[in-house]
Amino acid sequence: MSAPSEVAPDMAISTRGLRKVYGEIEAVKGVDLDVGRGEIFGLLGPNGAGKSTMIRMLCTLTEPTGGTALVAGHDVVAAQEEVRRGIGLVFQEQTLDLYLTGWQNLRFHADIYGVPKGVADERVDEALEMVGLVEHQHRVAGSYSGGMRRRLEIVRAMLHRPAVLFLDEPTVSLDPQTRQVIWEGMRENNLRDGTSVFMTTHYLEEAENCDRIAILDRGEIVAQGTPRELKAGIGRDRVELISADGAELGRALQEEFGVTASVEGDKVVIHVAEGERFLPELFARLSTGIRSVSVTPPSLDDVYLAYTGTGYRVDGHPDPEPEPRPAKA
Repeated sequence: MSAPSEVAPDMAISTRGLRKVYGEIEAVKGVDLDVGRGEIFGLLGPNGAGKSTMIRMLCTLTEPTGGTALVAGHDVVAAQEEVRRGIGLVFQEQTLDLYLTGWQNLRFHADIYGVPKGVADERVDEALEMVGLVEHQHRVAGSYSGGMRRRLEIVRAMLHRPAVLFLDEPTVSLDPQTRQVIWEGMRENNLRDGTSVFMTTHYLEEAENCDRIAILDRGEIVAQGTPRELKAGIGRDRVELISADGAELGRALQEEFGVTASVEGDKVVIHVAEGERFLPELFARLSTGIRSVSVTPPSLDDVYLAYTGTGYRVDGHPDPEPEPRPAKA
């Protein structure tokens, strides 16, 4: 392991050269990362990028192959018990006791983490109120819907007021209303207790709620910053065209302007600097067959595409067989 002096103990999370190797596969490749105290930090990346492996190492569930990681100032290898006492964790997989009621699941968690008896019941009541489960608190968790179980799991992880809350794709497959309820609860907890949040997500619109995000691709951090900074760094507008022949328009754009187009049926998407200024020249040279056009500033999807070579689908899963990652500008 690297010397602890290389990391930043005043950060909620600090890693230097963090690696994990499984046989011949290097899942995480020497990651350097700092997450400030009280920060909401999002980690994005394709399936297999190493996101869950990162969380497992930071939560002491998997020992790093190399490098150093501190969580709330404690080394994830040398001080595992201290790390575990100071974190909350929500896995992708459901971990509730389905034979206990919602209230019992929360109260049991409070007891395990040593929440003082005088405040445990109050915290449980607050948690149930936060996620709208007061009316269902005495039903067994096995009778809850998937969204209700997820809400219960997340507030359970907050009960002991952890210094760092880890969420591994906490809202995947949930409806937008339930995701909003969960985000409101996390934000309230963050503001009230200064809890740092480290989450992975498949929903780019959720990443907009993060203070900062990082993109992990093939085990490496390829970009990080605030959502605004990352979008500004792309420096290109998204131009979407609807054409009678999308494939033909895509070829024409390549020949006339040297831009690579993404074609899906009659929809053609290109990225250019100053899109509105580009339009007059476009119509002067290639107006035939274009039915409509729209220009929007860069989105996180554009950022993701620029750094990983693949975009997110609506269902939250990246396109299969991504192209080789493009060189950084």
